Amino acid sequence: MKFSSFKYLTKEGFRNTWANRLMSLASIGVLVACMVVIGLAVLISENVDLALGNLEKQNVVMAYMKDYSWAFYSDASKDVSSAKSSTKEKADANGIKSSDYVIHNEKEAQALCDEIAKLDNVESVEYISGEQGLENVKKDMLKGQEEYFSFLDEKYGNPLSGAAKVTMKDMTLFDATVEKIQNVNGIDTIQSQGDLADKITAIKNGVQIAGFWIIAILMLISLVIVSNTIRITMYNRKLEISIMKAVGATDSFVRFPFVVEGILIGLISAGLAEGLLYFCYRVATETISQTLGTTEIIKYSDMALRLFEIFAGIGIVAGAIGSFIMIGKYLRKEGSEFAAI
Repeated sequence: MKFSSFKYLTKEGFRNTWANRLMSLASIGVLVACMVVIGLAVLISENVDLALGNLEKQNVVMAYMKDYSWAFYSDASKDVSSAKSSTKEKADANGIKSSDYVIHNEKEAQALCDEIAKLDNVESVEYISGEQGLENVKKDMLKGQEEYFSFLDEKYGNPLSGAAKVTMKDMTLFDATVEKIQNVNGIDTIQSQGDLADKITAIKNGVQIAGFWIIAILMLISLVIVSNTIRITMYNRKLEISIMKAVGATDSFVRFPFVVEGILIGLISAGLAEGLLYFCYRVATETISQTLGTTEIIKYSDMALRLFEIFAGIGIVAGAIGSFIMIGKYLRKEGSEFAAI
């Protein structure tokens, strides 16, 4: 296609939009509404992912180690000790031998944490000593209840073993990752919240499925709206199209202005939807921040470009496909009429 022809046909597309401005405005209004709803679905999905991501980070796994405290207080360690009673290793005052447990010092505990950190789906691992764990327990208690632990003097010691505090990347792989951690040599028991992990995964999947269907349905509505607008424009220019076909105009030559019109309607709708969504989202986030006192909300500026790309894509696709389908049907019908003549 020559540049002069391209320029002429593009100008015709703009002229069609202005000539049928009332219908174009109606189509733009419906498209803007659809795009705003789609944008809200995207923003809600992103905020839910942010909230669930923060919740995931709190849903940690505590993997307790086979250290001295485990050997002293655990019945399982006594079974291990009796199995190795034939060794001539000297036991300490509590009857515990070095071979009765796996983790003997903080260096070995940190090495065990490093080994867990190498597992798939493990985001971070933090070593929590028995002393630190006991202090954490006391902090979580009501005022005065920490006195219940006053008997833990040098004689009785600290019953808590050291632990690896493990944070995972993907909660859908929660059970498989827990099993891998359990198989690491030196790990005794694992304390986790498997039910919470399942709930987080279910919520994520639900939000993704709902968002997909909302976008799919609104895309279909957008396509129908643009198609109807082009159909009205097409019938208003029925005589002109017939003359163009009679003098030998190709289908692509006739179709191009209508495609331009559909794309133009889509792009105008995208720009208006971006501005309207920004205003609505700003009001909503300010209200939520003042009411709930939270700042854990996705900023619109972080999503602005992505949303405009989505809106522009919807507008271009809906406009181009809707125009292409409608004018294609008409040209096939018009062609058969000419053939009959």
